[in-house]
Amino acid sequence: MRVVIQRVSEAEVKIENEIVGSIAHGLLVLIGIEQEDNENDADYLIQKLTSLRIFGDENGKMNLAIKEINGRFLVVSQFTLHASTKKGNRPSFITAARPDTAVPLYEYFTEHLRVISACDVQTGQFGADMKVKLTNDGPVTIVIDSKRKE
Repeated sequence: MRVVIQRVSEAEVKIENEIVGSIAHGLLVLIGIEQEDNENDADYLIQKLTSLRIFGDENGKMNLAIKEINGRFLVVSQFTLHASTKKGNRPSFITAARPDTAVPLYEYFTEHLRVISACDVQTGQFGADMKVKLTNDGPVTIVIDSKRKE
């Protein structure tokens, strides 16, 4: 399981010109699920997201976690995070999980993130054609992969 997180001052996701999720200060989380992923991968990433100290303290130093700043999450599924560009010019998504595997894990991830973080968690819609708009704060963008743990 892989996430790209962006610290944002605002973000929203639209489907057919209708806003389905929006946040002010917090984290936009793009999440890609692979075939071999399971709840342990989700739990690892949830722990990281809720503990990561990437928000500024009173001295402007990245020292605060999302809960300490009353931040919010916007979680958007994005299977393209597992694109392979090794051969040719057309990406392959062969390692991305199929919906029958990915949807339950996506739902597990968002629900457990909501409970463990005690933060508001907004979402897009799995598998939909979404338009994501954000203002990256910093900019701060971090990639975390549950398999590589780095």
